[in-house]
Amino acid sequence: MLIEVRRWLLDGTKHTIVADAGVGVIAETNVGIITVAEALQAEDARYDAQIENDLDALEQLIGKELVYIHSSSVQDSKSSFIESLRSEKVIYRSMERSDTKVRTFGNVAIVTGKAVFEVTARGRDKTLNLLFHSVWAKRETGVQFVSWQATPIVT
Repeated sequence: MLIEVRRWLLDGTKHTIVADAGVGVIAETNVGIITVAEALQAEDARYDAQIENDLDALEQLIGKELVYIHSSSVQDSKSSFIESLRSEKVIYRSMERSDTKVRTFGNVAIVTGKAVFEVTARGRDKTLNLLFHSVWAKRETGVQFVSWQATPIVT
């Protein structure tokens, strides 16, 4: 059974949490308007944190409901994604994007483009040529990464 809890903040913005009575919080309503600059700054900060394996920064940048779909079709949650970095099952050596476009929809931004990632996955070095989209949501705590989908570019 879904339960919706609404509250109004002092600045007049509405904050809504949708919860499943048996599971816990499954979605938070976003607040404010996200700008293209905020989305790109957050995306850059995430790339830097992944390359530096800065798990504390990633804990702040990633929303608890993250859905991360790798180009291999493996799907991660926030906890499994961070654990793959902590355990060094996946190491991001470099991450470069191009042909980037940002579309904003109120408090949500969708970043799309091409990327080349140099990674080590399960001990094997790989170069990944990707098409991607990432989704960012502006929240009370800041801009958070909530979704990633990558597809290999076939040459």
